Amino acid sequence: MLPPPDSYESVPVLIVGAGIAGLSAAWRMEGAGFRDYVLLEMENEVGGTSRSGANAISPFPWGAHYVPAPTREVKALVRLLDEAGVMEGYDAKGEPIFAEQHLIHAPEERIFEKGQWWEGLYLHLGESPEEKRQYKTFFDEVDRWTRWRDRQGRRAFTLPRFRGSDAPEVRALDRLSFAQWLDERGLTSERLRWFLDYACRDDFGGRLETVSAWAGLFYYASRKEGPGEESRPLLTWPEGNGFLVNHLKGCCADRVRTGMAATRISPVEGGIEVAAWDARQGRAVGWRARKVVFAGPVAMAGRLIPQLAQARGKTHFQAFQASPWMVANLTLKARPRETGFPVAWDNVIRDSSGLGYVVATHQTPHDRGPTVWTYYHPFTGESIRSEWIRMLTLDPAACRDLILGDLRRVHPDIDACVTRIDIMRWAHAMVRPRVGLLWGPELELARQPFMGIHFAHSDLSGFALFEEAQDHGLRAAEEVLGALGLSGNSWRS
Repeated sequence: MLPPPDSYESVPVLIVGAGIAGLSAAWRMEGAGFRDYVLLEMENEVGGTSRSGANAISPFPWGAHYVPAPTREVKALVRLLDEAGVMEGYDAKGEPIFAEQHLIHAPEERIFEKGQWWEGLYLHLGESPEEKRQYKTFFDEVDRWTRWRDRQGRRAFTLPRFRGSDAPEVRALDRLSFAQWLDERGLTSERLRWFLDYACRDDFGGRLETVSAWAGLFYYASRKEGPGEESRPLLTWPEGNGFLVNHLKGCCADRVRTGMAATRISPVEGGIEVAAWDARQGRAVGWRARKVVFAGPVAMAGRLIPQLAQARGKTHFQAFQASPWMVANLTLKARPRETGFPVAWDNVIRDSSGLGYVVATHQTPHDRGPTVWTYYHPFTGESIRSEWIRMLTLDPAACRDLILGDLRRVHPDIDACVTRIDIMRWAHAMVRPRVGLLWGPELELARQPFMGIHFAHSDLSGFALFEEAQDHGLRAAEEVLGALGLSGNSWRS
């Protein structure tokens, strides 16, 4: 049991958690000219799963590594990218123009199948007529939803999701799994279902059977402007979304307190008391705030805020299940031999439980010699707890064996090329959009303020994307600014 703080420092606003949501809340307050806040982060670095690292060869991501290039409707992300120097201006239609160096360079994707690398993630070579038909049928359905509008003119799927429709036919997609939705349409092609399952593992840490049909269709339809069009281009950097973290951190660096693990948040008469453990000084510290933005996972809120846990009940927090992930950065002194299509930004192995690897140096002119590969492995089993235990019981040697064992199948000489492997295990990498969560009562309730505490995290959208974390950070900050009499024009889309 940790001792209580000896005293409490007064501050008007305290933000707990410096992932994208917490940093975005601070960014919004700075934009309103309000700087009387403190931002706490339990880790030594801010950014959460968007943080990055670096070595002598290259910066590299520790998690999230791209964002889709937004349209003008995604106002907040456009504002941030403009501030960060990613944009060159606007075209005649008012759409943002992004500098070429920030758009993913070709080649973008490849897949290892049938003994060699091929361009893209869906291999059309050897398709049967029935497989071609099913592939077309699925993407015709995506186009139908891309074209669809409700009575208010809203799209079914948008980024961020709050701009989308809540019509009954859209909500109904959350009542069955993606696998069930495919079954109902006779889409049984193993080739197609592997491709769609990969998308579920990549964006949601789940499988066709464990994520809702709404989430599966959202993955494709939300990133297209119209039927028949390609998905929006992607923006990336050697350090992944750490590029955006560094910009956000620069806006509020003197108010960030790292190494501060919140241990208890208690609404009291006249405000909210927040106790934390200062890892550097080895002592308990405390703050008394008028308002708190809690920017951590929903399940963590239930542990740190006793009154909230009592008010909302155990089953409320159990609804939010987060998939664990392992991310590893491999330093290579040389490139392994290749067979087939040349190395791309994203490199996927067809028959693997991992997601493959992203090349951190892909956006640089260096396409030979030393490099850094970021390898991703989600733990996607149905039982979150079992997967969490399985990941955390892997010792460093077991992690190394898992990673290299996977890569040896496509790069037999990988051991001679790797000089170092750094590993990060994320117990709460991303909330899983299971059936019933995205339009369920738990999600709606979790967004509501509680006794002066406002909530901000991608959990509150039901899936972990940069745009969702940013939006909830802005929403919570604007709620607080409004309560303090500082409300103005909203930055939200």
